[in-house]
Amino acid sequence: MNNLVGGIIPQQPPIEPQSDAHVLKSRLEWGEPAFTILDVRDRQTYNEGHIMGSMPMPIDELADRAVPSLDKSRDIYVYGGNDEESAQAAQVLRSAGFEHISQLIGGLGAWKAIGGPTEGIVESRTPAGADDYNVVSRLKNHAENQQKSGQ
Repeated sequence: MNNLVGGIIPQQPPIEPQSDAHVLKSRLEWGEPAFTILDVRDRQTYNEGHIMGSMPMPIDELADRAVPSLDKSRDIYVYGGNDEESAQAAQVLRSAGFEHISQLIGGLGAWKAIGGPTEGIVESRTPAGADDYNVVSRLKNHAENQQKSGQ
């Protein structure tokens, strides 16, 4: 067997039209490549706080910015100020020809509720959680999150 990690890192299932924060956090924790997180809120709100590593693409310019800059077959998680805005953004991307779009249910609030990493002006003033830098706690949390999301 030439693949040294064969069987160790589980293959991710195809992206769902809607995802909860546990699914996204699991992919990030394992360093899985080839997916993008889009924040479709306005730039000022994005600057205040967002999911770490997400890209700002305000919904009113979403199609114009996404089409030339993102591969249409890439997995894309999208979130906005509320689930309706997230759903609208997902529909805009699907209409523009993107194939693997998932609406992040609960957006930034759900992400923060499970301890997902954030960054931004407001977020930088929030102290890190007790287990944010503890690898053992992060692995334990990952295992618990896997069970919660049914994987």
